[in-house]
Amino acid sequence: MKEPTYIPPFTITEEIASFVADIAEMVGGLTAMADHLPTPHLRKANRIKTIQSSLAIENNSLSIEQVTAILEGKRVLGAPNEIQEVKNAIDAYNLLLELNPYKEKDLLKAHKLMMTDLVRENGRYRQGGVGVFDGEKCIHLAPPAQRVPILMAELLDWVKKTKVHPLIKSCVFHYEFEFIHPFADGNGRMGRMWQTLLLMQWNPIFAWIPVESIVKEHQQEYYDVIAQSDSEANSTSFIAFMLRCLKQALKEMKESNQKGNPKSNQKILMAMRENPNITIKELQEITGLSESGVKKNIRQMREGGIVSRVGGAKGGHWLINSKS
Repeated sequence: MKEPTYIPPFTITEEIASFVADIAEMVGGLTAMADHLPTPHLRKANRIKTIQSSLAIENNSLSIEQVTAILEGKRVLGAPNEIQEVKNAIDAYNLLLELNPYKEKDLLKAHKLMMTDLVRENGRYRQGGVGVFDGEKCIHLAPPAQRVPILMAELLDWVKKTKVHPLIKSCVFHYEFEFIHPFADGNGRMGRMWQTLLLMQWNPIFAWIPVESIVKEHQQEYYDVIAQSDSEANSTSFIAFMLRCLKQALKEMKESNQKGNPKSNQKILMAMRENPNITIKELQEITGLSESGVKKNIRQMREGGIVSRVGGAKGGHWLINSKS
């Protein structure tokens, strides 16, 4: 196989290497388990989170509950274009297992579905200039339209031939894709979807990991690292950001795929007994769980009548059931 004609600029730092090692270990641990894939219920929930979060980054205001209803074929009150965005994203993500991340025709096919009835140029590269905006501020001016087919061909050639680790490769593609901005609209959601597709070639478990929800939680940083990578003329900063998001998403998926964690529950109960005013952040440090993991365990204990909350989030305290 010939060497790619274009090699994107980036540096594999110690931080990036550490993230790759940590993520690979987490994926290996999940894959080694007999039930490493999420349950059907969790797969559905994660796909909904993926779609809702990715569209929310693009200012779609529909909630998880509304996206769920659309997926189930129910009628939803909302802006017609936002409902169409959700329907399109559902159709596009349903094709994940059939798409080849290295084929241009599959990329165009996915974009055609993703942007049906939203833009005229769905399924085709843009014909005019375009920029990336953070509010009213232009943070990136994309290359001229006539360069897009050449740049995309070079990028797809590189991502197919490179021997760099799949985790890094997927992040580099994501950044380069956003830099080229090949479509008139839908570049953000397509870039995130295609990174997922590339990661699936390494391990199918990534089809069900809603990394987009983590990106949504750090949306401003997402824009900032894109701008930083632009100014540095390489994707190093973006790679580190996306790997951190992937690591967090894996951690949360592992916690969500478990039916409670007795050891963590005991740690939480002991901490609450010692300090009824303890915060979620402090419980994270004690248990090693993510914020959502701690909240999930507490929610289960509250539903079971083990603990209760007296007062609000600020100024309130935890009350332990006397039998617990």
